Amino acid sequence: MRKILFGKNKNIIHDHLKKIRKERGLSQEELAAKLQVMNVNIDQQMISKIENNSRMVADYELFCLCRVLHTEPNDLMGEIETL
Repeated sequence: MRKILFGKNKNIIHDHLKKIRKERGLSQEELAAKLQVMNVNIDQQMISKIENNSRMVADYELFCLCRVLHTEPNDLMGEIETL
């Protein structure tokens, strides 16, 4: 199986996700619970893997993360460095 990376990243939201989640006063468990209410099958361990840049993020997961965190996709993606 081929690994899919963008530069050296499995996802480009890891740093901003952790920052915004903490600004909103949510634990990883609370964020996962809010996503599960939206029928997104993500648990605390998956949130940790996303924040540690060891798990990819699907487009629908990004959309739901934005809804739960009351933010825009660009806020989570930040500045994308060129390769």
